[in-house]
Amino acid sequence: MEKKYKEFPGVHWVPAPEDFISIEKDLCNGCAACLKVCLANCFELKNGKAKIKSLEKCMECSSCWYICPTEAINFTYPAGGTGFKTNFG
Repeated sequence: MEKKYKEFPGVHWVPAPEDFISIEKDLCNGCAACLKVCLANCFELKNGKAKIKSLEKCMECSSCWYICPTEAINFTYPAGGTGFKTNFG
């Protein structure tokens, strides 16, 4: 079932059957770089480590994976037909 959010007009999401982003807690140093770059607010800090709050609005830009200085974030695109969809191309 598609989901839409008023703060992202022209965009909808089809929930993925699996988590497509994960964080290796042993590698995370709590720098919060992933929180700073994520436009969808998918991350939070808990006990000095990044934690996935929700992937519900993830735009699959992979900025979190790219910016992580310790390579603690694992990113793969969701299964075909699920995830971020846009009306603009």
